[in-house]
Amino acid sequence: MSTPNYFYTHDNLLVLHHLNSELVDLIYLDPPFNSKRIYSAPVGSKAAGSSFKDMWTWQDVNEAYLESLIDKYPALVRFIMQIQQVHSKGMMAYITYMTQRLIEMHRVLKPTGSLYLHCDPTASHYLKVVLDAIFGKENFRNEIVWQRNDGRGKGSQHKAKKFGSNTDSIFFYTKSDTFYLKNTLDIEDKAESDKKFNKIDGEGRRYYTGIPLFRNKTMGDRPNLCFEWRGFRNPYSSGWRLSQARLEEEYQKGNVVITDEGKLERRKYLDDYEGKPLDNNWIDIPRIGRNEDTGYRTQKPLALLHRILHASSREGDLILDPFAGCATTCVAAEQLGRAWIGIDIEKQAVQILIERLEKGGALEDRLTFRQLGKDFIHRTDAPTRTDVVMEAPSFSIKERLYQAQAGRCNGCTTQFDIQHFEIDHIIPRAKGGGDYYENYQLLCGHCNRTKGDRPMEYLRQKIKAREAILAQLSFGE
Repeated sequence: MSTPNYFYTHDNLLVLHHLNSELVDLIYLDPPFNSKRIYSAPVGSKAAGSSFKDMWTWQDVNEAYLESLIDKYPALVRFIMQIQQVHSKGMMAYITYMTQRLIEMHRVLKPTGSLYLHCDPTASHYLKVVLDAIFGKENFRNEIVWQRNDGRGKGSQHKAKKFGSNTDSIFFYTKSDTFYLKNTLDIEDKAESDKKFNKIDGEGRRYYTGIPLFRNKTMGDRPNLCFEWRGFRNPYSSGWRLSQARLEEEYQKGNVVITDEGKLERRKYLDDYEGKPLDNNWIDIPRIGRNEDTGYRTQKPLALLHRILHASSREGDLILDPFAGCATTCVAAEQLGRAWIGIDIEKQAVQILIERLEKGGALEDRLTFRQLGKDFIHRTDAPTRTDVVMEAPSFSIKERLYQAQAGRCNGCTTQFDIQHFEIDHIIPRAKGGGDYYENYQLLCGHCNRTKGDRPMEYLRQKIKAREAILAQLSFGE
């Protein structure tokens, strides 16, 4: 029996933190863009009653998860702190919010996996730096430019002060240099393929011609490509487009033909066609049709997700969308035979997902989810990791931590004997922290009582305040 699909209506940071490491093959996320707006679905639409806040303050940041960010990415922390000076405190909060989640996404992505982050110019340049820091600049593959509409405004009596805005950016990163990518488009329509491959040979195979075999004379001299082959030679010193060995190989395959008229002809057969090469400028994906519109203003077309899933996943792979919204990624994954996990904070999101799956979304056959014999599990809590050893605090753990911390408190950094330390959860249980070694630390009794069940950021601020007071007292003396 295949693994069930999951949809979580919960804080995606908590859900991501509790997913197993190296679990998913592809992540697509279309997060809020920090555009200082509140998006609400119109009354009567499938998404009625749902809205998301796209205005950011420091309260949106989960302080319990700042510890790993501070410890593992100090250079990135320094960059984020400067955003307040360059842009605003709201942008700094938004980028911190996104960074916390991108760290977890990197952890749950397989080494062979890919990530596509959809954004607009509001924060794209800041997010690019964050992605470089977490995924590595060497794993940046493309900035895909998607034309979402024709860019025409509604018209105004005032003179425009900028060009029309009709594109979004999609950052494509991988976790390593080993990943799957199909960067060609198949011809799905028979009429289109018949038009392109408009000739038929004696065996009934469709092909087209017109592919040059000689280099144009403006391409410059290529002495190594100037040779005679089966009585043919380029009259110019620019030579052939193929080496002599490759030319003969293509001839033996039937891809280069000498016609009855004694002319050279290079053929491209439909049987050998791998698809149209796909670049990073996507202008051919239409807007959302009525049959898939849910009322979400920021909804993306199924065709866009189909392209991404086709490009970076295979049938049976696991797809994750941590900002699922109206569940377009989940629907696309289901249609293409991928497993999926969707996460969204809005309770209404699961109802939209059910309706889209049962009615088939953009599918004409309208097969229901139940008729297909499949189901998904809806959860309102976080999952339980199975890739870490859950173990209650013990003296053996205390000894390991004492050695790892070199006998120093993880709060005030004071050195003590082991009996003066207490085991503490870095991420408190109340904030989703688990009972496993990676979430334990040693604090001295004073720091542990100061922190309580609050995040480490609270303790750090208390220590800084105490040090500032002591410094003032010393200065007064």
